[in-house]
This record gives sequence, structure tokens and C-alpha cells, in this order.
Amino acid sequence: MKISDILSLAFRTVRSNKLRTGITVAIIAFGIMALVGINTAIDAMKQKFTESFSAMGANGFIIHYKEYNVRMGGRRDEVGEEKKGRKEKKSNVGKPITKEQAEDFKERFRYPAKISLSFPGSGDAVVSLGNKKTTPTVRIFGGDENYPELNGYTIAAGRDLSGIDVRSGRNVCIIGSDIANKFFGSNPEKPLEKIIKINNIPYRIIGVLESKGTTFGRSWDNMVLTSYNNVRQFFNSNTNASFQIAVKVPDVKLVDAAVGESEGIFRPIRRLATTEENNFVIDKSDSIVEILLRNLSFITVSATVIGFITLIGAAVGLMNIMLVSVTERTKEIGLVKAIGGRQESIRRQFLYEAIIISLMGAVFGIVLGIIVGNAFSIVLNTGFVVPYVWLFRGILICFITGLLAGLYPAFKASRLNPIEALRYE
Repeated sequence: MKISDILSLAFRTVRSNKLRTGITVAIIAFGIMALVGINTAIDAMKQKFTESFSAMGANGFIIHYKEYNVRMGGRRDEVGEEKKGRKEKKSNVGKPITKEQAEDFKERFRYPAKISLSFPGSGDAVVSLGNKKTTPTVRIFGGDENYPELNGYTIAAGRDLSGIDVRSGRNVCIIGSDIANKFFGSNPEKPLEKIIKINNIPYRIIGVLESKGTTFGRSWDNMVLTSYNNVRQFFNSNTNASFQIAVKVPDVKLVDAAVGESEGIFRPIRRLATTEENNFVIDKSDSIVEILLRNLSFITVSATVIGFITLIGAAVGLMNIMLVSVTERTKEIGLVKAIGGRQESIRRQFLYEAIIISLMGAVFGIVLGIIVGNAFSIVLNTGFVVPYVWLFRGILICFITGLLAGLYPAFKASRLNPIEALRYE
């Protein structure tokens, strides 16, 4: 019997058992939906992380403060061994990066790069204009003239902070698109030179930022940028707040050299002896994303485990259905053998039926998985995501599932005695 004939017969048999086939397809589809859906959502999360936390690209890095005794994994033990038998200097351990240290670094750093100094402000400020005001969720950032570029923002209208704005700490600000839309509508030119109040302090608007979107429901546009000197004067309630230094070089090939140069300059500024460990951290912008993405690996593992458990159950169910089908079609098999049907043809027919059912589950599962995963990407405000690798994996897994589930029933059917099969009631 030709393969095309066997396939046609297998399709007709699958169609004739709609309820049984539908239940099995649904179980398989659920397993593939779990695999494809969660991995689609993870791809959307990776895309959002990359957009949000890698604003400078691969050619930037950040210098920020961290407690001196914080270490990851085995590094703590190594440092501990190095510390044995020597007395450490304590004068600058546990202290944040000060304004003087940050500005000193910016002045001394001669490597070809752009540098931005920033200082954290309030996270619950209220912006008001006349009788209208925001909820107390507006974030205030203190930066300098390079802050928007090195943090992934673009000026939509107006101008950036100037050196005079930063040095004087005068009450000028650049507002995010959420603030601009709430008070002035969608025209980015309209807010310029208007006066708003931030926590009842008047500020003149000199610029409006383009929208940067949201991450996990947190808007990057519900913010106001002013100079770090202004933030230190009006919005700094944390005595342990620390400056952060962002550095961006023109070429990714210069990053490692710039990191080394930064460390060499900043250690004396932090008054560290040659035997002391750094009490500051230098993070490349892409390494921050890598750390976040590695933390998503457990979700991928969980999705895979859930999917495979479901598929194991589906395989057992598919095998039982095929065995029931063998029993129901015993006389048919006997008749086929009696008129000269070969064992191989019967075996192929049952194998093809199992594989067809499994691949139908794969198709439905992939479609549902992409829909579910991209529903999550809509929440994150990312583009349409298709995990092509998992599409092919899902099809392959379902093919193998159908093949394994159909092997025993197929061999059982092909080995039936035709005389006994014809007498079966």
C-alpha cells in the first residue's frame, strides 16, 4: 500500500473519532501552549529589559556605590582570605559617593567619553498646575546636561539642562511625556516656559521628553528631571543617598580600557590604599541586562517542566486511545490481513494516526501559546514576539510524543492473528 493511501486512511480514521481526537489534541495543545506561551512572554520580558536597562548600549558603564562587604558567591570567600592577617582602612568604607567625589571624577577623567552625574530625588512628588495636580507618584531625578542621552531619553521639544542650570541649581525642569500630556495635551511645544509646581515649589519648564514607555506597569515618563544641585536642595530626604556616574565611550572597543581608567582615577578619589578592595562598583550597561536575564532562567525551567509533565500525560492518554482503537478495529485489521495487507502497512497507519493527532495538538498549542505570550507583551508595551526556536521545538517534541505513544499500539495491531481477529466480537 502506498504511503499516500496509508496517510489518507489515517486522516479519515482520525476524523471519524472527533470527541476522542479532540480531547487528546486539547491535552497536547495545553502542554505546548505552556511551553510556547511562557517562552514568548519571557522573550517579551527580555526585549523590555534590553530597552529599559541598556539605554547607553554596549558602550557604556555605570559607577555606583555599594556596601563594601557585599560579595556574590565565591568572591566573598576569596576576599575573606585576602583580608586575613592585615588591618584594613575603615575611613571610607560604608560611605556613599559624594557630590565632590563625583565632580572630581568628571573633572579628572580625560578619556574620550561623555559623563553624566545623577542624584536620586523624591519618588512620591506631586506636580500641580492651577487646580489640576497629579497623584503623589511622580519621580524626581537630579542630573546634568548629559543625563537624557545616557539614560535613554530624547528631548522632544525645548532644550536640555545647561552647565549654568546645573551649577546654580535654579528651578528649571524637563518633564516626562506623562506630565506633559496631563497638563498640556499632546503638543510637546505647549509646556515650554510654563510654570508648574512640584511639591508647591515653582519650576519653569525648559524641555519635554519623548515617551520611553513602561516596564511592568511602571512608567518611565511619569517623571521630572532637574539638576542634581536642585534635587539636593529640595528633594533629598535620604542622608545616605549617593551619586551615580554614567560613562559612555564612542566605541564599544574602548569600554574595557575606559573601565580600567575609571577605576584608576576613582580609587584615589575614594582614598583607597593599594591593598584595599574597591568600595564602589563599575557595571557595564549590558552586564546589568545579562544579570536580569539570568534571573529569568528559572521561569524557563519551570515552563519546560510544566510542559513536559503535561505532554507525558498527553502521551499516556494518546497511547490508551490508540490501544482502544486497536481493540475496536480488531475485525477490520483481521480483514485487511486476510486480503493480503502487510504488517508494515498496518503499523504505519496506526503510527501516522498517533503522529497526526499529536501534530494537531502542536499547531493549536503554538497558536494559543503565541496569543497568550503576546497578551503579556501588550501589557509590557513591546512589539509582537514569535519564539521561532520554541516553535520548531514544539513541533519536534509533539512529533516524538506521537511516535512514542503510537509505537506499542501500532506493533500490537500489526501482530494480530488474522483468524482470531476475524472471529473477535
